[in-house]
Amino acid sequence: MTADPTGPPFSVHDIPFSTHGAWFGISPVLAEKTRAEDLHLVSHQNGMHAVLRLVPLDPATGDRAETRVEATPGLLGWTGTDGRRIALAYESPDTVRVRGNGLSLCVTAVAAALTPFSGTYFYRDPVDDAHVFTSYETGRRYRITVLSGTVAEVSGSQALGTGDRGLTVTGRADGAWEVAVEELDSARAPFRPSAAFGEVVESARRSFAAFADTVAPWRSAATPAAGLAAYVVWSATVRPAGLVTRPAVLMSKHWMDKVWSWDHCFNALALAPGSPGLAWDQFSLPFDHQDDGGALPDSVTHSEVLYNFVKPPIHGWAFGQLRRRLPEPLTPAQLAEAYDRLTRWTDFWLTARRAPGAALPHYQHGNDSGWDNATTFDPGRLAVTADLTATLILQLDELARLAAELGFPDDARRRTGTADSLQAALLDELWDGERFLSRPAHGGAPAQSASLLDLMPIVLGDRLPPEISERLAERIEAHLTAFGLATEHPDSPHYEADGYWRGPIWAPATVLVEDGLRRAGHTRLADEISARFRALCETSGFAENFDALTGRGLRDRAYTWTASSYLLLARDHLRRVDTGTGTTVARPARDHPPRRPARGPAQR
Repeated sequence: MTADPTGPPFSVHDIPFSTHGAWFGISPVLAEKTRAEDLHLVSHQNGMHAVLRLVPLDPATGDRAETRVEATPGLLGWTGTDGRRIALAYESPDTVRVRGNGLSLCVTAVAAALTPFSGTYFYRDPVDDAHVFTSYETGRRYRITVLSGTVAEVSGSQALGTGDRGLTVTGRADGAWEVAVEELDSARAPFRPSAAFGEVVESARRSFAAFADTVAPWRSAATPAAGLAAYVVWSATVRPAGLVTRPAVLMSKHWMDKVWSWDHCFNALALAPGSPGLAWDQFSLPFDHQDDGGALPDSVTHSEVLYNFVKPPIHGWAFGQLRRRLPEPLTPAQLAEAYDRLTRWTDFWLTARRAPGAALPHYQHGNDSGWDNATTFDPGRLAVTADLTATLILQLDELARLAAELGFPDDARRRTGTADSLQAALLDELWDGERFLSRPAHGGAPAQSASLLDLMPIVLGDRLPPEISERLAERIEAHLTAFGLATEHPDSPHYEADGYWRGPIWAPATVLVEDGLRRAGHTRLADEISARFRALCETSGFAENFDALTGRGLRDRAYTWTASSYLLLARDHLRRVDTGTGTTVARPARDHPPRRPARGPAQR
């Protein structure tokens, strides 16, 4: 385990400072591609909204003070010259304590204008003398209670229209001050501190340390990114609120502040060994919003559930993995609930997404696959693809096992028969002897692409005929750069370094391919893929995706399914080493230029 008593340091430019259960964080990132000079209180209730700007000031001049920002899981600090400092820590998921010495703090509303339908209203509450910001965008109040020090300046109290709204807190003779900042709904008792600031910091540190010891007790110098991965997951977890029915790990507390209906599976698997209750909640949350036709929503947020797209049916695969990773068996009630929900989700694909007379289901858009803009969908957005059928076969296999366990032998036989029929149709219709193809759902000629998506039937593992899994493994290895699996072959004319699913390395594809290869017996390649992805995270952090040729992190830099995938692969690697079943692989040198992937037959 880590010897660092404060937890791993990190940059708030990449990862928001937050805590387990909180709906807000402290960050300079205000939206996608929008980064501020100052740190802000950013809430994720009713969407992502920067509510308050936090600016350290020189009390002698009133000007912005030059500071260095540092963060560990329990403490955020602005450090100025001569030891002057402001420190911030979470007392609870909805309250932060802020203490300063030698620096003042200006807290202002981000919204410049207040209209009848937008902006932030600001006033001093006569009940407790606290200063309150009421945000239309979040629908929440932000109460600032001065615990020590003095309010040096107030602007815009009760003002309408456009203007500055906020206050400046400064110290008295000794330069010290302290405030509490709360996010609340409508009203609560006046704030009274329950602990000294140092005790708040220590409690926050212990809370994270306990979580890290729970989800990654195996971490060591051999897994240098495990502590930070645990923090990314811990700090992105929110309490039930609004349409979020359970404690939920958001994909990020940046702008990707949703639970998408396949991302959640990877977070569930990483949490399963040490935090089974939270893992079950992650797996179950999208199913809480399953519609009457059996479809899962595309995404769930605090205030919105979207059904315009779905996500791929990897849930049978994920459920089987979950059961194997949990420390205790699921209860009969949980098994029955999962069976019902997976049955409805499977039947959705077999009915609503199979054209009359068709053997294979189809996607209506690349977004349904989770690989939004993959080149597989260039010939037609409504597409019959091999990956969809493959994951559905795994889901039917899992349903068959569940049915037999629950005492439904006829259902078990029927599900196994359907899975076998789908696999026969998959090989007959989409395998051309060299590769899997896709075709338009309305009919038309099959097409090939240079997308890794066309190779995803490797998830079938030993269900595939050996000659097909061998061919897939060869093509998968052709996508392997020095950093991991490129989602579009770099020699493809459609490859884009930051092209979303047209080139960058992604965590879910890595985990699914690695597992499928391992179950198909291609352990050397599976080990290599695991090692390169783990090294990538240890060097480049937990970005949404990565440049396949440079390893640079792209897009959202605090993505939980990336962190969870690192935890999954690291734990599994160590377990294989401990049991003597691991294969030694040579990690690529990080200071060498990346190796171009071998040109695979699909790209010739």
